[in-house]
Amino acid sequence: MKKGVRMLEFQQRGDERGHMVVVEGNQDIPFEIKRIFYIYGSDKDVIRGQHANLRSEFVLVNVAGKSKVKIKDGKGNEAIFALNRPHTGIYIPKMVWKDMYDFSEDSVLLCLASEHYDADEYIRDYEEFVKAMKCMEES
Repeated sequence: MKKGVRMLEFQQRGDERGHMVVVEGNQDIPFEIKRIFYIYGSDKDVIRGQHANLRSEFVLVNVAGKSKVKIKDGKGNEAIFALNRPHTGIYIPKMVWKDMYDFSEDSVLLCLASEHYDADEYIRDYEEFVKAMKCMEES
């Protein structure tokens, strides 16, 4: 699988009042956080994402509920990650295809991004992504 994709575990703090997880950019997250968004209300059968990014890196954390993330490297390799604990996440570097799916009814998927939104840096066609990966290998 593409080098760099990995699960992250964040320190949990808490007492009888409850739990708290703190994440900081360039420390717990391997980049400066420039954009935060979250996905909720997705049905179990919905597939989100379905793209790769030329520049953006992401960390995905299910802060409530659960979901799965399938990543592909464009070379025939894929891996599935279960996001089901609010103190763990998956780091996804640039140029990795991602599909988020199998959302529980209470799922809230927090997405931390290294870049501001730019539609031009998204590759939304898988075959185009595979071609881009081949071109990167040849250069």
